[in-house]
Amino acid sequence: MKIMGYRRSNGDVGIRNHIAVIPASVCASVVAERIADQVEGAIALPNQHGCAQIKPDLDVTARTLAGLGKNGNVAGVLVIGLGCESLQVDWLAEEIASTGKPVEALVIQKCGGTLKTQEAGLRLARIMAQKVSIYEKEEISPESIILGLECGGSDATSGLAANPVHGYVSDKLVALGGTSILSETTELIGAEHVLVRRAVSDEVGEKLLKIVSDCEKRANSMGVDLRGSQPTPGNIEGGLTTIEEKSLGCIYKGGTSPLQGVLEYGERPSGKGFYVMDTPGQDIESITGMVAGGAQIVIFTTGRGTPTGSPLAPVIKITGNPRTYQLMEENIDINGGTIITGTETMPEVGERMIQEIAAVCRGRLTKAEALKHREFGIYKLTSTF
Repeated sequence: MKIMGYRRSNGDVGIRNHIAVIPASVCASVVAERIADQVEGAIALPNQHGCAQIKPDLDVTARTLAGLGKNGNVAGVLVIGLGCESLQVDWLAEEIASTGKPVEALVIQKCGGTLKTQEAGLRLARIMAQKVSIYEKEEISPESIILGLECGGSDATSGLAANPVHGYVSDKLVALGGTSILSETTELIGAEHVLVRRAVSDEVGEKLLKIVSDCEKRANSMGVDLRGSQPTPGNIEGGLTTIEEKSLGCIYKGGTSPLQGVLEYGERPSGKGFYVMDTPGQDIESITGMVAGGAQIVIFTTGRGTPTGSPLAPVIKITGNPRTYQLMEENIDINGGTIITGTETMPEVGERMIQEIAAVCRGRLTKAEALKHREFGIYKLTSTF
């Protein structure tokens, strides 16, 4: 498998060459969007966070935005702040600049308002865009790839066909020295006892069990049961009847490789191999966490069909439902329903997925990218204060 990528000065690798315009808080999001809209290759990450958050939530926001700026798919960063938010612009810019990539920062209150900030930001982003536009891809090792594993809008075919394809691809990448991340803690409930057997140490196993237990406790503390939202109505209509059934299908995405570690939301893996990240089951927030953790590419199974993409990482969709592929071919990259109809085996579809990953690394746009699906959201632990 020939993989092409951009090698960054700190040794990281990207398969895209974005300029990220990152607002430090919701108060700077509109300015960030207006700058990015006018500069080729620039993408804004508007969000509603960065201020009036309690420390645990602010820490998640800070780690996530810094991780997104550090992602190998980002060639340069412009940070925009209002000036009085909790998440300070200088810290965020310096944290991202530790990678060696070009980083600039502007503060609206210091620039003299939004229009002056936009004017200055356009100049800085334009210079940066021209600078990174001459970067060239080179052949890279699969060891450089961090692959995000996601599912959404699951049905009965997800656990039977599409999710095992993810597991096949994950195992292949890990065998080649790469890294994969399984997310969605809510979709481990009822299957954690199966996954924990693959933990490389008691410590890793205990951490896995803890994130699942904590997830259930958070729901119980609000007087609700997760079984009221998992499986979702769409999951149930698609043939999934219990949260345990959904979870047993979900963990197929993680293949059979040993579990090397359990990551906090937005945390980067400390080594190679297979990891679990503590994320919500909400697809967009889950993808954001994995990309903040370094994932340059995401593969996404959907039985019911979903258009979800990401601002910074290509998202390759596969469905195990042949009818869903027929209905939503414009959004889904790979028809894994051939496993259900018996015209292909799971390894054959897995090899097709590997070839698609290689093509996307060389520059092929996913359908979500071509349609500019850039859904984005950061996980919140509690309400804003």
